[in-house]
Amino acid sequence: MSRLPPALLIGAALSGVFLAVALLSLVWIPHPITGVSIATRLQPPSGTHWLGTDQLGRDLLSMLMVGAQTSIAVALIAVGIGVALGVPLGLAAAANRGSPLDEIIMRGNDLIFAFPSLVIAILITARYGPSASNAILAIGIFNIPVFARVARGGALPLWTLDYILAARTAGKGKLRISVEHVLPNLMNLLIVQATIQFSLGILAEAALSYVGLGAQPPTPSWGRMLAEAQTMIYTHPMLAVLPGLAIVLMVLGLNLMGDGLRDALDPRLRRGRG
Repeated sequence: MSRLPPALLIGAALSGVFLAVALLSLVWIPHPITGVSIATRLQPPSGTHWLGTDQLGRDLLSMLMVGAQTSIAVALIAVGIGVALGVPLGLAAAANRGSPLDEIIMRGNDLIFAFPSLVIAILITARYGPSASNAILAIGIFNIPVFARVARGGALPLWTLDYILAARTAGKGKLRISVEHVLPNLMNLLIVQATIQFSLGILAEAALSYVGLGAQPPTPSWGRMLAEAQTMIYTHPMLAVLPGLAIVLMVLGLNLMGDGLRDALDPRLRRGRG
């Protein structure tokens, strides 16, 4: 009888806690995030403010809760963009291996890879200004070639298998074969990659917000909380420790879950645990 990998259980638990916090923040937070109060600035943890207050008197717990919502939303939508556009491109490239279409798709991927999400965000911001939506667009664009390469790399060996050749002999076109036979056999690979890109999206969102290119005030963001706390790291270190710890634990949970999913979905590893 197979057992779930410990990494999957630990990662799912960590990720589930942050997801639950983000969902809870949609309906309840201890204090309004716009509740600026200079009189209560830099307060230590208390019964009123469980984690204390920041330099503007805002409740840190409330800021962290809504910051989780921001980070998860940005990363999730960005991964969705990568999956929605990258997977079809990868499947099309694999179905037409060696053709001009394959060459165009892969060279286009190389071009996008030459511009990291931070550079893409700077280019978008220079035209449209900084915002969470532009951060989503920048991270999403960078995710497209990632999923295109994964889908193409996983699909190429499948096109040489007997059941694919039988489908082609039966008169099925490349598009139908890709949807009905190739894509279902890539789902395990794509799920694991999506988990990894989700964790990288959390980091990318924090980095973009840290340099002022992500979510803008008054919307909280873990990255901007770090940027605002850096001048007081020696006098009030918890202002930087708390959002930094949230980022570390969230990314660690997603990475552990990705590793656990890879082990759980790999049939060779499942046989070894049986």
